[in-house]
Amino acid sequence: MCLIVFAWRPGHPVPLVLAANRDEFYARPSLPLGHWQDAEGVHAGRDLEAGGTWLGLGPNGRFAALTNIRDPGQPLGRRSRGDLVARFLTSQVSIDQYLDDIGSRAGEYSGFNLLLGAAGRLCYFNQRERLPRELASGVYGLSNAGLDTPWPKLLKAKAALAAQVDDPRPEGLLALLRDPERAADGALPDTGVGLATESLLSSVFIASENYGTRASTALIVRAEGSRRIVERSFGPYGGALGEVDLSL
Repeated sequence: MCLIVFAWRPGHPVPLVLAANRDEFYARPSLPLGHWQDAEGVHAGRDLEAGGTWLGLGPNGRFAALTNIRDPGQPLGRRSRGDLVARFLTSQVSIDQYLDDIGSRAGEYSGFNLLLGAAGRLCYFNQRERLPRELASGVYGLSNAGLDTPWPKLLKAKAALAAQVDDPRPEGLLALLRDPERAADGALPDTGVGLATESLLSSVFIASENYGTRASTALIVRAEGSRRIVERSFGPYGGALGEVDLSL
């Protein structure tokens, strides 16, 4: 993923409300959200190049998602970051055990942010900081820096999510993810990719010939155990490709 905004409210009837966009080159092969035939109880999209995923649900209430850290000067990790999500969803270890393991091997991956949820907890790990955090109640956002780094699109998406959390619906969450407006040049971060690319990447929904938002995902988790996840897929220039709506 390249943008995730979420409301985390432990003890609330709807503890997790999340909206996320996966931005990627259109040529990278992947499968849309679905049940993994080789992993009982796992529902996620799948990167067919490396075998991992960017966001998904697992058995016993497991949830995981990640974003990349944008830094063109960073060394290329020898392992795919999508493996971080896939391994958690298919494992049975606790969040703490998994984070201990990731902390010792974080250097094997290019920069990432990781969200892990299970057993009424939601935890965050940043590969640069390497200090796992259990999140308290709040509205949060992740793009391609650290948690709640105030990039313009993140602030806009968080505000749009906060306006919906009292009555969350997939259609509203997906609508906030479709915003194509770019930030003003003066408000752009400098991540080393040049002004033109910073501008392209500054909108909530990215559309171009070769790179853009491939999937938008809305997730609503209820305290009684039900989960609804809706994913819309897109091609070049933001052309709609399909929708998957799962109630688990």
